[in-house]
Amino acid sequence: QVQLVESGGGLVQPGGSLRLSCAASGSIRSIATMGWYRQAPGKGRDLVATITSDGRPNYSESVKVRFTISRDNAKNTVYLQMNSLKTEDKAGYYCNENIVDGDFTYHEHWGQGTQVTVSS
Repeated sequence: QVQLVESGGGLVQPGGSLRLSCAASGSIRSIATMGWYRQAPGKGRDLVATITSDGRPNYSESVKVRFTISRDNAKNTVYLQMNSLKTEDKAGYYCNENIVDGDFTYHEHWGQGTQVTVSS
């Protein structure tokens, strides 16, 4: 069974920084695209950033330049460095990993979510 565990959320002032981490564990053969999504209260879940297995990133326009996604394949972990945070970045952040497990079955997995609050 594959499990994703997120960490790194919290409260930060506007202009501050946070780094989110999401580690996958369990029977994993390989991980394709990894990503981060966010969901504000009363809204849908939106793409923040993704990164392919060979390290190519993709960002939503609202976070481009301010956020950086990266991955450590040896640790099955994806990171999101968030700089110059704005109040509108406040949301629950969810990692997403597309994983081939030990039975050679491809599944999409989600983390439990971590809250990011940007407030003065």
